[in-house]
Amino acid sequence: MSTTNSWWQWRSQQGPETHGFAVIGAGRFGSSVIDELIRCGADVLAVDIDQRAIDQLRLIDPSVEARVVDCTDEEALRAAGVLDMETVVVAMSEPIEVSITATLIAKDAPGTKVKQVIARATTDLHMKMLQRVGADRVVFPSKMQGRRLGMELVRPNLLERLRLDDHNSIEEIRVPAAFIGQSLREINLRKNYNVSVLAAGPDNQLTVNPPASHVLLAGELLVVMGASESLANLPGS
Repeated sequence: MSTTNSWWQWRSQQGPETHGFAVIGAGRFGSSVIDELIRCGADVLAVDIDQRAIDQLRLIDPSVEARVVDCTDEEALRAAGVLDMETVVVAMSEPIEVSITATLIAKDAPGTKVKQVIARATTDLHMKMLQRVGADRVVFPSKMQGRRLGMELVRPNLLERLRLDDHNSIEEIRVPAAFIGQSLREINLRKNYNVSVLAAGPDNQLTVNPPASHVLLAGELLVVMGASESLANLPGS
């Protein structure tokens, strides 16, 4: 099956509006974002103008939906399905005018369904230019690696993560909406999610090993430990 036919078959299965992610630029940073999104089970479309970058991406993961696209061409981005995605990550930083143009198209093209554009910058001036054309968030690879960004996109409640080994982690999250107003006894994270609670409470006032009677409030923090798969199953993660 050709790449184009594969894309349209996949796209038709998503319904009239796709709540997935498009990553523009499949270099080192973009690839790490893509890898993490796919690992977390998200719908991802990767595009890059360089055929070699796309081929390398498919070599690593043959199932990835990837296309060669000129990201400064509005109609090409539209045909590829980028403008149907809810979130677009502009992962390339150079040439600067290319990342700025891609950001502007994703945000302002007629009929775009993109709600959030996250763009990569290399300098403060580049950041200001991206913000000026509509980037909702600008990241610097030196401050935030692609894998971390991918995790944040699919798990917006996650604040910090300490990896213990290949399977287990300690995570600090905002209390999910589904837990607000309930006690730890009512939620019973150990039984229902196979996750242990290490601490809970407001910022800078955490209670370590909180009692089962502790009631979780909106905006508070929850520090939990468990297998990565269990942690990913927490509501709103």
